[in-house]
Amino acid sequence: MRRRDFTTMVGGMALACARPATAQTSAKTWRLGTLSPGAPISENSPNGKVLLATLAQHGYTLGGNLTYEARAAAGQIAKIPPLLQDLKASGVDAIVAIGYPPALAAKTTGIPTVVAFGVGDPVATGLIDSLAHPGGSITGISDMAGPLSAKRLSLLKELAPKTSRVAMLWNRDDLGMSLRYEASAAVARSLDITVQPLGVREPDDFEGVFEAMNRQPPDAILMVSDSLTTLNRKRVFDYAAAKRLPAIYEYDFLVRDGGLMSYGSDLAESFDRAAALVDRIFKGAKPSELPFEQPTRYPFVINLKTAKAMGLEIPPNVLARADEVIE
Repeated sequence: MRRRDFTTMVGGMALACARPATAQTSAKTWRLGTLSPGAPISENSPNGKVLLATLAQHGYTLGGNLTYEARAAAGQIAKIPPLLQDLKASGVDAIVAIGYPPALAAKTTGIPTVVAFGVGDPVATGLIDSLAHPGGSITGISDMAGPLSAKRLSLLKELAPKTSRVAMLWNRDDLGMSLRYEASAAVARSLDITVQPLGVREPDDFEGVFEAMNRQPPDAILMVSDSLTTLNRKRVFDYAAAKRLPAIYEYDFLVRDGGLMSYGSDLAESFDRAAALVDRIFKGAKPSELPFEQPTRYPFVINLKTAKAMGLEIPPNVLARADEVIE
């Protein structure tokens, strides 16, 4: 059952389709690379489709004046540098990256890079000089962890008012996600919520995380999403279901895959805007002069099927606020 059927996104795509394609005066074939720390942003993936559809509206036709090279590390961060060298050798004109480790590695190549999401605070990590004037070779889409974390925690409290202890899972080896955790933890303390810090560095660490929660049971879980936590999401879903723990995630694809609820940026919008930044780079703009942008849409999604399987009753006021309810 959908509450709002993502009409805003659909309307935005319709407007994009209505825009006349920008004529390309050059006979050049543009080469775009993508780099993900997890699964590849393939041509047929949801995010890849948005990226290429928006580029098509700007006049770049795959198989015509655009080639597309998707690379992914499958959770093995050590693979990122050679993947980047492969992209560089193929002569890409720009890279669309996901996450802080790929963005940091791309910075060393000097290839113009657009971060689509998952980079954390790019200023605090030293990735860029400022949001308004990034400097260097990187621009993209960012978000503010503090306000988003406050919203996620407030949604957990609305769902389960007695929540006072929240387990936070994040990748300790990802500086962007560690800073996101710290921002989330600071917000939690301001809301009188005790934080149970559960950082992981590799898949085997999840068993230790679950053991820690068995020893000191939290009231809820907040998972900070990067390639490591996302690739191990089913283990978190299963633990939360077995213990009947409310859990909130950062992106709606995690809820569609079995998580309870999410609040975070609309990835379709992020990839649409990333494509627009790529177009500007292809037209001669320097990433250093293109300000980082903030998402404007943050869908709240609930998986009612997951809630029912857990025996968890979702209050009517929480259901009414959801942008989408998955049954």
